[in-house]
Amino acid sequence: MTPRLIVSDLDGTLLGSDHRLHDETINVLRQLYALGHHVALASGRHYHDMKVYRDQLDIPVHLISTNGAYVHDPVGMLLASAHLAPEPARTLIQLPRPPQVRLSLYRDSGWHIDAEAPHLLSQHASTGFSYEVVPPEKMDSHGVGKVLYLGDPDALAELEVQAQAVHGDELHITYSTMDSLEIMARGVNKGVALASLLERLGLTADACLAFGDNLNDTEMLELAGEAQVMANAHPALFDRVSGAERIGHHGDAAVAQWLSKRFAL
Repeated sequence: MTPRLIVSDLDGTLLGSDHRLHDETINVLRQLYALGHHVALASGRHYHDMKVYRDQLDIPVHLISTNGAYVHDPVGMLLASAHLAPEPARTLIQLPRPPQVRLSLYRDSGWHIDAEAPHLLSQHASTGFSYEVVPPEKMDSHGVGKVLYLGDPDALAELEVQAQAVHGDELHITYSTMDSLEIMARGVNKGVALASLLERLGLTADACLAFGDNLNDTEMLELAGEAQVMANAHPALFDRVSGAERIGHHGDAAVAQWLSKRFAL
């Protein structure tokens, strides 16, 4: 048997509509690990937000967090990290934006946000991950893995244009949802992080099976030998990834169902 790496996005992909792991998903991934395969989770979420799911799976799992800015091994050792340079990070913090658009920074230690936003905590309720409110003028531009804007898609589109105009060559800009604009350093994405992980594991891209649902999954899915796009995916994602297979809805544990058939579990 050839060992494979199964790597999956979380929200909208591996997690259900309640942002939790299905029991079926846990059982299938444990079976695949027992058969000698590797498992990784790749998300825009912070490492401290993701490790709860790793612990629930209770098998060795690599974590690619903050859209590829950080890679951790199964015991929590940091394998790689990439931060925005301080100057573009400071510029992004200071970009003018409507008051209803929230500004967040993902740093090594946690999540800073510019104002209270209780509605954002619902998707993190199962992990207990929470933010610290820091006024923009006091936000530190050093050690930033990701700048995140949350709000109206039209306002985010304008912010994207502004970010491209001032520091476009130094940034990787993507969306995790239509109302979530995410900016990392140039060359930082899930695909680059996945390539480094495959090399560490001694596997080729052909031995990788990847699952995703949104634009920040594009590079990861393009790299994988077998790419699966969720039925609930962003409309543009399927067209961006040549050869991808469309599978079921994340609310129906479609990843686990597909893997069960693929490996005849």
